[in-house]
Amino acid sequence: MAKINLLPWREELRKERQQEFLGIIVAVAIAAAALVWFVTGQVESQYKAQKYRNVFIQKEMAVLSEQITEIQALRDKRDQLLERMKLIQDLQGNRPIIVRLFDEIARSIPDDLYFTSLEIKGAQVMVKGRAKSNNRVAALMRNFDDSDWFDSPNLISVKAGKDGYNTFEVTMVQVDPKNKNKEDE
Repeated sequence: MAKINLLPWREELRKERQQEFLGIIVAVAIAAAALVWFVTGQVESQYKAQKYRNVFIQKEMAVLSEQITEIQALRDKRDQLLERMKLIQDLQGNRPIIVRLFDEIARSIPDDLYFTSLEIKGAQVMVKGRAKSNNRVAALMRNFDDSDWFDSPNLISVKAGKDGYNTFEVTMVQVDPKNKNKEDE
């Protein structure tokens, strides 16, 4: 005789499969949750580490910015001091030259002639004055030409005045006799 099983085996099989499926889903969900928790923990720890590095770098950049500002201020101060030193050296070096220049001008002035103004701009010297006659102006020009401290005297103008004096204007170039001798050689 044939055996007939009237028990609901299909329902039991379906229940078993459904329980297996639910177990697999729960295991996958637990594994996914663990994986998400692990990945977010790693990302968060990396984020915190990077944030700490950024804060450290910003602090170091602020320190370096202060040091750069200090260095720039020191460089500016050094440049100012060097400029002052050069100016003082130039003044100390030119002091005897100016004295000698005025001495040479005083020696070059003939009688009955006097200066009303004297301007020195760089190496250019401009003299304005009054003379009793044109011969005195010519003598002044010869004296400047013979001088080692002046070169290229140039008479700009001579005007006769009503009071018997002539007004004149002369320009010339100031030279250093030491350098002039070197150039002549």
